[in-house]
Amino acid sequence: MLNISDILETITMIQEENLDIRTVTMGISLLDCGDTDIARSCEKIYEKICRKAGRLAETAEAISAKYGIPIINKRVAVTPVAMLCGISGGDPVRYAETLDRAAKSIGVNFIGGYSALVQKGFAPGDEALIRSIPEALATTDLVCSSVNVGSTKAGINMDAVKLMGRIVREAAERTKDRDCIGPAKLVCLCNAPEDNPFMAGAFHGPGEPDTVINVGVSGPGVVRSAIAKAGKDKNLNEIADVIKRTAFKITRMGQLVGSEAAEALGVPFGIVDLSLAPTPAVGDSVAHILEEIGIETCGGCGTTAALAMLNDAVKKGGVMASSNVGGLSGAFIPVSEDAGMIAAAESGALKIEKLEAMTSVCSVGLDMIVLPGDTPAEVISALIADEAAIGMVNSKTTAVRVIPAIGKKAGERLEFGGLLGSGPVMEISRVSPKAMIERAGRIPAPMQALKN
Repeated sequence: MLNISDILETITMIQEENLDIRTVTMGISLLDCGDTDIARSCEKIYEKICRKAGRLAETAEAISAKYGIPIINKRVAVTPVAMLCGISGGDPVRYAETLDRAAKSIGVNFIGGYSALVQKGFAPGDEALIRSIPEALATTDLVCSSVNVGSTKAGINMDAVKLMGRIVREAAERTKDRDCIGPAKLVCLCNAPEDNPFMAGAFHGPGEPDTVINVGVSGPGVVRSAIAKAGKDKNLNEIADVIKRTAFKITRMGQLVGSEAAEALGVPFGIVDLSLAPTPAVGDSVAHILEEIGIETCGGCGTTAALAMLNDAVKKGGVMASSNVGGLSGAFIPVSEDAGMIAAAESGALKIEKLEAMTSVCSVGLDMIVLPGDTPAEVISALIADEAAIGMVNSKTTAVRVIPAIGKKAGERLEFGGLLGSGPVMEISRVSPKAMIERAGRIPAPMQALKN
């Protein structure tokens, strides 16, 4: 039973420490919307999304009002659209326009699933969809796109990696008049989870039920505050316990919201993704958690070790609170969305090479990093390959979401606004990987794949 101290603690977390439900995401299968006529397929998609998710936004708002819990985003994730392209043929951008129209009709913030799963090669529809991504992101407002280029079981599809470097650059070029927003809605993944509620990597996996509710919870400020209250005399084992207890409390809130939303909408409850997802707001930073643990500035020696402890403790606390923990669940390190990381990058303490090391122990990868506008496509491809290799060998999800700032150089900034924040243009090595990228082919799966 809750006592008064529990209630007051939760109120403090919400009002002073930026605790929130970051997203309530409905996953919708579009497998029954396939049609050899692309116009008919688009009609089926629009109808199903509006029918299934028509009450998603109002339901989330009602739950928010009932419990006083902020619910920041209402989102939809759909079956990877490349699967439908393989049936219908035609211009994939028509699917993106349909998704955008449906998302606006039902009042959600984003819709994910303009995606392709190509870790082992291209199936019908995959390459056509990938090549259409720059136009799709330039001509829509709410559509997010993802491409899974590798997995521990399959290895890394270097043909796809080579192509994606060009696609990221083209997406930036196509939206250079809007601060290159295109690639901010595009992510390349390795070991992509099928139940991730967070954008831009959310899609509804083919192994998921017809419709499901997944919830993403976030509270970096709550964790930082708990560590600060614990005091400087606590050792790291005790700090890990503080993080676990805090993660437990946050996850219980996500479980409550997810269960209520699922019941109200008459669909199954999927997972709670307890990911410390920062925002540009003061006091809502993962970097500041690491600094509270004892690193002078995020990016210094010891940062990776502190992040590893944080990520592990978050997972352990979440698993104890709910049997439905899934998605990514850990700590995110998106530079432009984290006030502490922005400051560390601007000071020179945090560099891309250090961020890459950090991705080996956190939930995702190189996220919302702004690159110089003249960064060659093959360098972007090589960065994707490096990150995919970390995920493949360590059997974890990794990702790359980078934004070439067309017309800008290191030291300047891009302003995205909202939750995407603003990012300093970070320098990247210009040593050419072109010869390797041009080889293409596939990097074979590691020994870790042979577990049966």
